[in-house]
Amino acid sequence: MATKKKKKTTKKTTKTKKEKKKKETVKVKEKVELRRREINILEHELVPKHEICSEEEVKQLLERYNITKEQLPKILSTDPVVKALGAKPGDVIKIIRDSKISGKTIYYRVVIEK
Repeated sequence: MATKKKKKTTKKTTKTKKEKKKKETVKVKEKVELRRREINILEHELVPKHEICSEEEVKQLLERYNITKEQLPKILSTDPVVKALGAKPGDVIKIIRDSKISGKTIYYRVVIEK
């Protein structure tokens, strides 16, 4: 019985090592892809201006509308603009869009993990 337990433990350790290696490879590939990108996505004419809000701005925003962060619209951490900004889950992003009718419109999104 003791040898069977060792075999099972070995298999589990092997699986977790393989899973860790896969995750590390994916992270490295993402970084390489971002470095290879020749255009800056934030400078594209169809992408509105994005910026990460400071803690003070977030506090004022939540007080002004009497809401919590969870009530804000979401944006995934895998979004290319979020990656380009370097935003982390929990950060609030301010999006400034040009509008023909109202001039400029401001939207807020909270970054969430996929």
